[in-house]
This record gives sequence, structure tokens and C-alpha cells, in this order.
Amino acid sequence: MRQDEHPMGGGTPPPDAWSAMLDDDHPHDECGVFGIVAPGRDISRLTFFGLHALQHRGQESAGIAVSDGRHILVQRELGLVGQVFDEPALRSLTGSMAIGHVRYSTTGANKWDNAQPVARSFGHGLVALGHNGNLTNTDELRAELEAEGESFVATTDSELVAAMLAREESTLLDAACRVMPRLLGAYSVVCLSETEMVAFRDAHGVRPLCIGWLEGGWCVASETCALDQIGAEFVREVRPGEAVRITEDGVESRQALPPARRALCVFETIYFARPDSRIDGMSVWQVRHSMGRVLAEEGPAPADLVVGLPDSGTPAAIGYAQASGIPYAEAVVRNRYVGRSFIQPDQGLRQHGVRLKFNPLPEIISGKRLVVVDDSIVRGTTTRKTVAMLLEAGAREVHLRISSPPVAWPCFYGIDMPNRQELVAAEADVEDVRRAVGATSLGYLSPEGLQRALGRPAERFCRACFTGEYPIPVPDASVKLRFERSRVISAGA
Repeated sequence: MRQDEHPMGGGTPPPDAWSAMLDDDHPHDECGVFGIVAPGRDISRLTFFGLHALQHRGQESAGIAVSDGRHILVQRELGLVGQVFDEPALRSLTGSMAIGHVRYSTTGANKWDNAQPVARSFGHGLVALGHNGNLTNTDELRAELEAEGESFVATTDSELVAAMLAREESTLLDAACRVMPRLLGAYSVVCLSETEMVAFRDAHGVRPLCIGWLEGGWCVASETCALDQIGAEFVREVRPGEAVRITEDGVESRQALPPARRALCVFETIYFARPDSRIDGMSVWQVRHSMGRVLAEEGPAPADLVVGLPDSGTPAAIGYAQASGIPYAEAVVRNRYVGRSFIQPDQGLRQHGVRLKFNPLPEIISGKRLVVVDDSIVRGTTTRKTVAMLLEAGAREVHLRISSPPVAWPCFYGIDMPNRQELVAAEADVEDVRRAVGATSLGYLSPEGLQRALGRPAERFCRACFTGEYPIPVPDASVKLRFERSRVISAGA
């Protein structure tokens, strides 16, 4: 065990492949970061609750690093925030500054070495780092650093960034400003030395990062819902290409990279962000509601009820119902904990498939023509099982409506999305997908309708998963690294 780290004993096994399969028709969450400077406050507890609010962004591992001005202590482990940290653990993490991280692996296997914050020697102390995003020049950076004698324990691009910062003989803010021009891809980073906390964001602003004020200090977080959780007030977003040093007195800003074309990941608004967050001045819930209203205009259906697949499809379903005049009904109940279980079901339960996650209400569904609203279709496997489940529960028709355009291209910027050969809409038209999932009819929100709902021009977003037009160059060599996974999902899962 390295002296800078303080893992909890034993360890928790990673989530099983079967639970991943239950969510295979959604892009998987990436990561969430949090940081706080608040002398005199219980910063480990505040960080715990900030991470708890960001749990939807990653459920594989969690970690907190704290500084008391002289030493940094890091605790990280596989599992959910509430599994990794308990009261004794939080009481042992004392200081005036802290950063935290929740992870879903987009590069690097789900193992303890890849949990964050990662830590490297920095001057006479340490630097700890948490990263949301994905670099596209990882291979070149790793080869360069290894040629200069660096060695790596983890298989993540996050450790590369930490190593690059650690090699700089300067303040942490200066180090960040020197390292940022060498990083290609998407990154929102929080990092911590014994005396500084710094946050920085890539020049395109692909991943969100915001600044908040609370009594006694300042904080940064991937989403505003984490600020709300700890009673902090949203101040502003970290600007694309900006690096900020956070102290108890405020925020020192440097524009480390020249402004580039804005490219906020559009799936943050469609699926990833919590509906009570605000991103780029937009209410996520209101945007999803608007997507449903536009979807009703573009894809009307003869139906008796509108049903949203909880939870991500609910705001759009409500918007669809209001715009169409068709009553909205809560006809599917979601077990919100099944995908977070570490216990593998027996073969009999495996055959139930999606019923482990969703359970229909036959009393509401039977004999009805349904409009079923969801946010996306990725592989189509779970969507097919969901449609079959609703028909078995007595639905007369299932008109599937998707509040985003067809996902036809993989993501290289921090979303765990299959390669193109596994995307059901990659080489298929809407009718092909409809037949594949067994729906009575299928309609997607158009790209133009998506922008109407967002109230922003397409140029402000990364929409590569719909268009194949990547705002940041993606070298071919990154494809293999991007999909490096340790979990093998069996054909019968």
C-alpha cells in the first residue's frame, strides 16, 4: 500500500456484467468530480454529499483526497459512495481542502488501481487528481512519458495527466496551464496539492464543470445538483480552456487555452445530467420536457396513454403528453437499485432480463395503445425486451418514441458507448430498427427538433454520436484503447 493512500479493507467486487446489460440501451455514465476549499468546515462530509449527488455519473468506484496544508490523504475504493465511506472513514479525512471523484470506466478496466483520485509525487509532496472525460492522444503521451522513465500502475488517461502535472516544478496552477496545451480530447479536472486546489477544462468545454460559493469557502462540481446538495450557490461555469485556483478568498482565473468552438456533449442534456441540474444556463428538466413536446409534433401516434420509461424518459414523456393531449400514466415501475447490486442472479432470474429493472402495471396497460417515450436506443437489446414486456402485460400497441436522434457513432470523449458495429442504428433505417425492437411504430426526435428544444444552435454542442462529425480529432489508434474493458458479457446475459 502506498503511503499516500488509505483504502478501506477488503474491497468490493465490481458490478456484474448482467447489471451492465440491463442498461445497454443507454450510453453509460462517465465520471463526476467535486472539489472544495472551506477551512473550518467538515470538508470530507461536504465532499461525501457532493459525490452522493453525482452518483448517477459513475457507480464503479469513489474516492476523496484531503489536504490539511501539510499532507494529502487519499481514500478510494470500488463501489458506491455510501459503500466506500462510513462515519469512521470520514472522520479520518480532515483538512481544509478536498477533491472527490465517482467513476464509470471509459478507458481502463474497473479495478482498484484505476479508482480516483489518483496521486503522484509533486515537488516535496503529492498531487491528487480526479478527471471526467477522455483524452484522444493517450498513446502518444504514455509513450513519451515512459521513454522518459515514468512508470504507471493504472491504465487510465487520468494517471497520465497526474504524472504530467507532477513533472512540473512550479505551482499547481502554473503546472496546469503548461500541461493543458499538450492534452487532446475532453477533460474536466480537479486537482489538489498540499497548498492549492485547481480545476481546469478543455478548450471545447465538452464535459461540464461549475463553480459555487458556500459559507466559509468555494467549491467546484460536475453539475449544479452537487452544489444544491451542500447548500452552495452557483456562481458560474468554468470556461472552456480556463484553469482556476480556488482558495477560501475566491477564484483566481487564467485562460490557459484560446477559446475554441464550443462543443458541450449534447447527451449531458439528453440523458447524463440529473434533471435538477442546470448546464450552460439551461434547466435540464425543462430541456427534456421541451424535447418531448417537439417529439409529439414530429412523431404523433394514435394512442390512449403516454408512458415514460423511468427515470430518464419521464420529463420528455410529460412534455409529449401535454403537447399531444394524450393522458400521461405511470405504467412502469423501476427498481432503482438493481443495476447497483453486486450479487449475480441465478439463471432463472437472468431469463427475466429487463424485469429485474422494470415492472409494468397490467391494470393500467391492459388493452391500451401506448406511446412509450425513452431518451435513446443504443444496441436495441433492452428496448426489445421492454417492448415485449409491455405487450405481455396486455398493451394492444406500443408506439416507441425516442427523444433524441438515432445513435449511429461511438463517443471518444468520455462516454462508454459501443463500437459502431454494435449500434443498432449505425447501418439501419428507422423501419429496420422498429422491426428489430418489435414496436408497433418508432419515431426519433430529428436533429433539427433537438436544437429547437435546446434553444441553442447545433454549433454549440458535440453531436458526433448522431452525425459522426467529431469536433476534436480522433486517431484510429484510440479506438482499441477507448473500448478497453475487463468485463466479459456472456451471450446469454
